[in-house]
Amino acid sequence: MASDQPNVVFVLTDDQGYGDLSCHGNPVVRTPHLDELHNCSIRLTDYHVGPTCAPTRAGLLTGHYANSTGVWHTIGGRSLLRSDEVSMADYFRRSGYATGIFGKWHLGDNAPYRPQDRGFETVVVHGGGGIGQTPDYWGNNYFDDSYWNGEQHTRYEGYCTDVWFQEALKFIERNQTEKFFCYIPTNAPHSPHLVDPAFSDPYLTLTPHAERAKFYGMVANIDENVGGLRRRLAELGLDENTIFIFMTDNGSAGGVEVDERHFVTSGFNAGMRGQKGSEYDGGHRVPFFLHWPAGGFNAGRDVDEVTANVDVLPTLIELCGLDNSESDSFDGRSLAPLLQPGEGEQEVWPDRALVTDSQRLTYPVKWRKSAVMTGGWRLVNGRELYAIKEDPEQRQDVAATHAEVVSELRHAYESWWDKVSRQFDEDIPIAIGGPGARHTRLNTHDWRNEDCDSAWNQSLVRQGHICNGHWEVEVVEAGNYSFTLRRWPEEEGSGVREGLPGGEPKAFRDIAIQPVQEGQTGEARESQLSLKERIPWGGGVALPVFRARISIAGQEASGEVAHEDVGARFELSLTAGCTHLQTWFETEDGDELGAYYVYVEWLGP
Repeated sequence: MASDQPNVVFVLTDDQGYGDLSCHGNPVVRTPHLDELHNCSIRLTDYHVGPTCAPTRAGLLTGHYANSTGVWHTIGGRSLLRSDEVSMADYFRRSGYATGIFGKWHLGDNAPYRPQDRGFETVVVHGGGGIGQTPDYWGNNYFDDSYWNGEQHTRYEGYCTDVWFQEALKFIERNQTEKFFCYIPTNAPHSPHLVDPAFSDPYLTLTPHAERAKFYGMVANIDENVGGLRRRLAELGLDENTIFIFMTDNGSAGGVEVDERHFVTSGFNAGMRGQKGSEYDGGHRVPFFLHWPAGGFNAGRDVDEVTANVDVLPTLIELCGLDNSESDSFDGRSLAPLLQPGEGEQEVWPDRALVTDSQRLTYPVKWRKSAVMTGGWRLVNGRELYAIKEDPEQRQDVAATHAEVVSELRHAYESWWDKVSRQFDEDIPIAIGGPGARHTRLNTHDWRNEDCDSAWNQSLVRQGHICNGHWEVEVVEAGNYSFTLRRWPEEEGSGVREGLPGGEPKAFRDIAIQPVQEGQTGEARESQLSLKERIPWGGGVALPVFRARISIAGQEASGEVAHEDVGARFELSLTAGCTHLQTWFETEDGDELGAYYVYVEWLGP
């Protein structure tokens, strides 16, 4: 391994598309610090990810196609990264790097899928796929929240993005004399679009509605934090031998609006069709900037070959000289030959066929929302063919006149599908019992059912959404276990049958900062409630639950629920092995739903 191995700072933003940067031509949003990074970086101009959050992260961190890692959704137990996958942080850690994550993990909140189980020594993250989702600490709303530090939830003052960068900087300063891998996957600018109005107000007159102004305000806040972090790296003398990477996780969610055919009707999308979730380029072609002065990557230069998130890990292994002695083969390949300055004879780069798709189902469906990509072509959904260089907006389907190309790309997809589908039928169980899982909190976000229907965010929990499903679990250690079924999480504290004060629960995407009273400015404005207090969730609907039931490993138990009960507790003796766990709350209205939270404790042999 190299004796002067570089540090790595990796910034990954959430739901910010290729067009949500002023350096890519956006006429509204201002991103001066990211523009500066763009101007002195290697830029992958035809770089692709998954069309949604968790699949992108799975491919990025493993070098394997997301579907083969078990991650093809963002909820429903299929955002859990299979335990046999080796993560990017594992590679860095076993090569002697300090490793830290600050922000959004979204690959599992229980053992063995948590970031501290996957190579990260320092952890500051929210739960699930976003702040305010069901795995997250109750009541978090982007400001002064409680985040998981690998051992417990701890309160951090400030806005979420500011916290991620502040904690990342503390990590860097602690490890400045050592090698470090600092991963900053922000949850912003994912909805709900919450940011200090100082960042969003400048866009109110420049955008068609307040939601886009808030989205751009979140991007502007990220930009400011990137600038501050890069300045501090320079002050510490670390910028020269630090690989600084910026990318986003899918196409724009808040910067554009599209019609039923995915064509842009409002906003800037750099001339592409599609947005987040789409199989067209606007759903999965994203920015990728890499700056490393000591490696010769400090002048702006475009790399136009088609590349993907699965290429990043093998690239970093080569650039950083990481230990790769135990690696399986990657689906991606190292881009190091492409990144080198153009002096002398360059390696001939193959025109590969890469595949991305958006499943978001319980079980993947062949050809669903898929794109097969080469340097010159896009095969969409196995039927539509576009000459992407001549037709970047993908308006002219030329499949009828290029049958040979269609056949070739379909064959590439068939090979990809054969590879990624081999483990589709296998469970991805959450551990109960054993090291790191003696006390476990399960939640509805990870339920398995045919429709992927769950109370995946805290608004749905407040609304009393009627749904149910089972958890795939592994009883790691045989013995006696207690299971406490709850409507509300422990930190909230209310009873199973109780509602919460605060009026009608708000829909998750409607959560917003309430304005100050009209006419109040200056000191009067400053005297208002804190931003956290100005973001009401609303209350919670009372459910007239009278009976609770549990089923696991062929055992069932049930009991009455009294008005004052905060949970329904059952003790069961279990043998080790993989199984399914399901719960039921029966109500006086005749409804049945699952317990949104189940607290599992190993009591002993």
